[in-house]
Amino acid sequence: MTEPKIVSSFYKYVKIGNPLKFQQKHLEFCLSLGLKGRILLGEEGINGSVYGDESTIIKYQNNLRKNPLFADIEFKDQEANKIAFRKMFVRIRKEIVHSGFYVDLGNTGKFLTPAQLKEILDKKEDVVLVDMRNDYESKIGKFRNAVTLPMRSFRELPKAVKEIENLKDKRIVVYCTGGIRCEKASAYLNEIGFKDVSQIKGGILKYGEEFPDTYWEGKCFVFDDRLAVKINKFNTEPLTECTWCNKKCDDYVNCHNLNCDKLFVCCEECKEIHNNSCRHECEIAPKRRKEIIAITHNYLN
Repeated sequence: MTEPKIVSSFYKYVKIGNPLKFQQKHLEFCLSLGLKGRILLGEEGINGSVYGDESTIIKYQNNLRKNPLFADIEFKDQEANKIAFRKMFVRIRKEIVHSGFYVDLGNTGKFLTPAQLKEILDKKEDVVLVDMRNDYESKIGKFRNAVTLPMRSFRELPKAVKEIENLKDKRIVVYCTGGIRCEKASAYLNEIGFKDVSQIKGGILKYGEEFPDTYWEGKCFVFDDRLAVKINKFNTEPLTECTWCNKKCDDYVNCHNLNCDKLFVCCEECKEIHNNSCRHECEIAPKRRKEIIAITHNYLN
């Protein structure tokens, strides 16, 4: 029986004394296992996703946890029915998720487990969910009634947060895909005067793993070649429409015109009809990619 393919996502803010030395050994180890994926390292910690057979992923996780720095690291695992990564990268970055603004992570918002959040929402307590992801992510999926922000990258948070200044005295719960952006975002909100800020431990992926078909709507954008994944098992109604035919759809495509590379929503039928292109001019462009490759620059740089 063929093993399932798993995408395992993880991060931890922790002081790494010599990221370059760790990078070299870690890349060698990942390659020895035959893993594909992308891992960012810096003095502030680690942020990554790896893709491979289930048994190989378990070996990787066990090995990483042997390092005292990562003994308690949390993994969010998803079974993948599409190829998620085609190469293995381990790279050094100043920030493991680029923000461009400084915060003291000692000021981060308190954590809520998925069960605690569900209880709050079940009781209809006075709380505001705020999405800390980019606008193209929230377009295809979000928590019901959540506030979304007008930003194309996490770097724009200081400007975008002006949209919610009226919520400073409210009870706020911020969320993102796996939690890494919310640790910085919640600290930032606390530092500029928000009174009661919490964050979901493990983010959307962990909540969806434990409580699908409750308060999440649509799909979840991911920064790998899958682009969008299901969170719910039964409530899978798309929130958006195909760019070409306006049929309900929540699948993203990177335009195959390399000079365009626009991220757009497109149904399977229109992908084929329009040659994986976002407009007629792109259908006949001379420089085109052969495979769908995920857009990642807003997340990595």
